[in-house]
Amino acid sequence: MYLDHFGLNELPFGITPDTSYTVITRSHQEALNTLLIALASGEGFIKITGEVGTGKTLLCRRLLQALPADAVSAYLPNPYLAPRTLLLALAEELGLGVATDADDYHLLQSVNQALTAHAAAGRQVVVCIDEAQAMPLETLESLRLLSNLETEKRKLLQIILFGQPELDRKLAEPSVRQLLQRIAFHYRLQGLDRQEVANYLAHRLRVAGYRGEGVFAARAVRCLHRASRGTPRLLNILAHKALLAVYGEGRYAVRSAHVRAAAADTEGASAPGWW
Repeated sequence: MYLDHFGLNELPFGITPDTSYTVITRSHQEALNTLLIALASGEGFIKITGEVGTGKTLLCRRLLQALPADAVSAYLPNPYLAPRTLLLALAEELGLGVATDADDYHLLQSVNQALTAHAAAGRQVVVCIDEAQAMPLETLESLRLLSNLETEKRKLLQIILFGQPELDRKLAEPSVRQLLQRIAFHYRLQGLDRQEVANYLAHRLRVAGYRGEGVFAARAVRCLHRASRGTPRLLNILAHKALLAVYGEGRYAVRSAHVRAAAADTEGASAPGWW
C-alpha cells in the first residue's frame, strides 16, 4: 500500500465507521442536535434517514457516546427479525436472562419489569435500530405496541430508527400509519458540500498521521465532490483509489485525472467532469 510513501500510520479512507475519524459536518451536527433534543423531550419515536453511505451508523455511534453515563442503551444492527425475535434481541441487549422458550406474554412482562425498574431509578433507556428499512411491517407494528409501555409521566423506552429513504415509503403503508403519527422528530442526512469535502479529506489524512502539504489539489477536490455527490462512503472509496494511482506513479499530489480514473473504476460514482 501507500502508507510509507505518504508517511501515514494507517489507511485514512477506510469504509468501516470509526468515530476517531469523525468530521463534524453541518448535516451531522444538526442530526445529532435533533436526536439529543428529542431524547431530552421524552419522545417515544425518532427517525433519521439518509442515502447509503451518508454516515447513519457513525451518527448512531456518536449519539451512543453522547448519552448520559447512567443511560441504558440497546443497539440492534440487523432488524430483519420476526416480532418475537426482535423482543428477544431487545431483552438480551437489556441484559435480561429470558428463556428462549418463554411465551410472548411472560417475555413482554420481563421486558416491562426491567424498563419499569430503570425508570424508577431515573435511567433513560434508548434503543437504536440501524437499517430500519429492512424491518417487516408486522415487526414495525410490534415495535409500536412496545412503545406503549409508559408511566404516567414518561415513556419507558425511546426508539430511534436509522434507515435509508425506503424507510419513509414503508412507514407510509396504511398498516403502520399509527407508528408514523408517533414520530415527532425526524431528520434527513445530506451529503457534504465542496468545502466540507476539502475539510473531510484533510482531517482524515491528519488523523492517519500525514504531516505534509496538501495531497489533494483544488481541482481534485472539486472532482471528488462531484463524483461522490458528497457521500462520505463513496468519497472514501474514490480518495483511496486516487491515492493508489498517485502512489503507482511515484508522485505525491492527487490531480483531477487520478479522480477521473478512480470514478471510472467505481460503481455508483458520478461523472466527475473535466476541468
